[in-house]
Amino acid sequence: MGSRFLPFADAATPDLPLSRLLRLSLFQISVGMALVLLIGTLNRVMIVELKVPASIVSIMVALPIVFAPLRALIGFKSDIHRSELGWRRVPFLWMGTMLQFGGFAVMPFALLVLAGAGQAANAPIWVGHLGAAIAFLLVGAGLHTVQTVGLALATDLVPQESQPKVVGLMYVTLLVGMVVSALAFGALLGDYSPGRLIQVIQGAAVLTIVLNVTAMWKQEARDRNRKRSAIPDPSFMDSWRTFSQGPAALRRLAVVGLGTMAFTMEDVLLEPYGGEVLGLSVSATTLLTATLAFGSLIGFWFASRVLGRGADPYRMAGMGALVGMPAFVAVIAAAPIQSAPLFTAGTFLIGLGAGLFSHGTLTATMQSAPKEQVGLALGAWGAVQATAAGLAMAIGGVARDLVVAFGNTGSFLGREFAGAATGYVVVYIIEVILLMATLVCMAPLVKKRNARESTQ
Repeated sequence: MGSRFLPFADAATPDLPLSRLLRLSLFQISVGMALVLLIGTLNRVMIVELKVPASIVSIMVALPIVFAPLRALIGFKSDIHRSELGWRRVPFLWMGTMLQFGGFAVMPFALLVLAGAGQAANAPIWVGHLGAAIAFLLVGAGLHTVQTVGLALATDLVPQESQPKVVGLMYVTLLVGMVVSALAFGALLGDYSPGRLIQVIQGAAVLTIVLNVTAMWKQEARDRNRKRSAIPDPSFMDSWRTFSQGPAALRRLAVVGLGTMAFTMEDVLLEPYGGEVLGLSVSATTLLTATLAFGSLIGFWFASRVLGRGADPYRMAGMGALVGMPAFVAVIAAAPIQSAPLFTAGTFLIGLGAGLFSHGTLTATMQSAPKEQVGLALGAWGAVQATAAGLAMAIGGVARDLVVAFGNTGSFLGREFAGAATGYVVVYIIEVILLMATLVCMAPLVKKRNARESTQ
């Protein structure tokens, strides 16, 4: 079908055909599958079926952000790694894959102990908390390592002018993986049981190995001369200092952080909101994650076509923020009128706005990065985005629980606003405010770009 219908397919070259590029992108399928489990299926199961407090769930889901700030360091280390086998990226990809697999292997049992289900009812409470925390940390460390180094390997394999297109293709693959995974998990967990939960998560562990090994197979050339090179490698701090002193580098990262928080604070609450407030089933709420990812996919596709014609990436990011505001209003309005279709439409628009925003900021980051620091810039963008997303999810869950607790006592907005829906609505209102702050922070970047273009 070619580049006319497949976004970023024109990134393929004679030395890197589209079939090989798509095979490499399979690592994003495993990352998308992990994200759907962490922020979609598992948080709903833990809150609704296993009766775990939302604050604990949000903190567990947010634990992977412990490793998010290290994404820039991981990408930098893979740039200068000197392996006896002659690889730079593959050792990091394999290590990340093993961490992901290990986390999924123990996760279902840790969750059942955490919830006190079945024979685990008499287990000490700290065992479940510790086991679940370790499982989520392992998966988080693995997916951050795999995604960062996988994207760096993809950029290694294509000419520099095609690198942003390849990164875009990888993120489209991520969204496709999220959609497919959400549909699959929704079908498999339609008849929920603890045994089925174990089967699904451990199946995901095995599939992670298969996908990532297939993705990395014979992708990176071996160069054993790197190990014997006498040229000293630059330090991370020196490279970071050079990058951060670039024009508006920190403001760009601030825009990424604010916008990401605005679009992801509701991630851990989306499916519980549908189940607790609107009475949707596990399979129905899992489809919401697919709807969110599909909206992001449409956003990436639209942004790729427009930005490919030379449009301003910051304007595209701003358009995403503007789409997100009415989307959150629609989600809020779905509660009082009990409208599942309005909730679904709002979810789709949230994904659309997030796709436009993410692609705009990613393209702006790639275009403004020095040629020798594209990998570091990509890692910094990913680090800020992942850290902001994790913090937002943790804050969202805790804020929801606090609002519900105060509401039930009548000390917050009065007794007439008591109930589960109030906690969710307050979080969505915070997200609208964050989108406004994102637009304010982004305005000088748009003005500088317009002024620069007018002088050319």
